[in-house]
Amino acid sequence: MAGHNKWSKVKHIKAKQDAIKGKAFTKAIKDITTAARAGGGDIETNAALRIAVERAKAVSMPQSNIQRAIDKATGNLQGVHYDEITYEGYGPGGVAIMVECMTDNKNRTVATVRHAFSKNGGSMGESGCVAWMFDKKGIITVARSDKDEDIMEVAMDNGASDIKEFDDFLLFESDPSDFNDLLKAIEEQDVEILESSIELVANNEVDVDDETAAKVEKLIDVLEEDDDVQNVYHNMS
Repeated sequence: MAGHNKWSKVKHIKAKQDAIKGKAFTKAIKDITTAARAGGGDIETNAALRIAVERAKAVSMPQSNIQRAIDKATGNLQGVHYDEITYEGYGPGGVAIMVECMTDNKNRTVATVRHAFSKNGGSMGESGCVAWMFDKKGIITVARSDKDEDIMEVAMDNGASDIKEFDDFLLFESDPSDFNDLLKAIEEQDVEILESSIELVANNEVDVDDETAAKVEKLIDVLEEDDDVQNVYHNMS
């Protein structure tokens, strides 16, 4: 029995490790796909893609998986055609939600997304129902350091439209057209870049209570578990 119990524990630990690794792979693939879709598949000219690929390698993602994600995003995956489509809707408490997808089967994806909304206190809406509440922006976050003042000056000189200071990191916003140049300039300062992507940012956030926030987070978790879903955005503060 002792041996059996030990093996059960080992299997449990391995399953947990595999789940963590799976989530890391899923995030890495989505980051690569989003970066390649926005800036092309060449890491020499697409700084966001280069960083996403480096992060994927850091979690031991095979090169074949990395290349497949790039090919999927750029339309170079032979025999398969992927469509980009964004679904809109409302979560619990009237929270606006945008769901960016990349799919080879629109019927499957829309059914899955609609089911996630309806089973988790939300509802899908028509195209444009909440899109007006979001703006597309380049977002870069870097770890705080003794270089903060220099980094902020470099950022302002290279296209940053806004800078937000937090306890552990700085957040830079830019127009999407300035994103790549800004990212390159910050990279050259030899600081730790925590996140870099072009995202939808809510221009009008809503406050909800803790119970409603938990329900919205559950809906977002369910949506993000779908392989076709690339990004989920909301306007919950």
